[in-house]
Amino acid sequence: MSKIFTPTNQIRLTNVAIVRLKKGGKRFEIACYRNKVISWRNKVEKDIDEVLQTHTVFTNVSKGQVAKKEDLVKIFGKDDQTEICKEILEKGELQVSDKERHSQIDALFKDIATTVADKCVNPETKRPYPVSIIEKAMKDSHFSVNVNKSAKQQALDVIQMIKKEIPLERAQMRVRILLSGKEARKIRDKAVKLTAKVEEENWEAGTANIICLIDPGSFRTLDEIIRTDTKGSGQFELLNLKETVEGEQAL
Repeated sequence: MSKIFTPTNQIRLTNVAIVRLKKGGKRFEIACYRNKVISWRNKVEKDIDEVLQTHTVFTNVSKGQVAKKEDLVKIFGKDDQTEICKEILEKGELQVSDKERHSQIDALFKDIATTVADKCVNPETKRPYPVSIIEKAMKDSHFSVNVNKSAKQQALDVIQMIKKEIPLERAQMRVRILLSGKEARKIRDKAVKLTAKVEEENWEAGTANIICLIDPGSFRTLDEIIRTDTKGSGQFELLNLKETVEGEQAL
């Protein structure tokens, strides 16, 4: 009975995200867990074992072909597989299917639009835009998503770009909240969690008068909390806008 011969330099892996680096005229690949590569690059994930499926450098992950030790030493100047994996992880290109790439781009596009809508207002109405309006302005401006940058990083570029399409101002909203009754303290604690900064807070005869700064994206939620939780007895009003100076505050 004939034996099936399996080369010793082959390892089979399934359901992997492949990161590829071309160096010294050769191709090197590593096998990673899906969704972990971006987390590592954004410094969210710090445990290399959570990122790599195996601490092995390949020439072809799909075929299970492992890189030769002499090639690693010659091109990377070392044979420590984990350290070489880290270099490939940092400098290599993440390989994704067309379907995955489209899905990733769509999700990032929506995240960028949501970030812009949360931080900006229409200076004419002094109210935030719905996310759908921001998305349309991004499309009209022919904005291209960069999958290697976070939504927050790209939102700053988008703000500058879509100002040509719609009136837009990066700002915080200065609002006044008036609360009274036995639930005032509880509602106050809930509302303050959604503010960026409480500028003034006065209590007199059980009534709270709070002036605070909020991001535009919190306006509708706060308005609903004040109306619903106070059963109409609370007040919530926009006083003015505090423009955010470029560079003064990160998104």
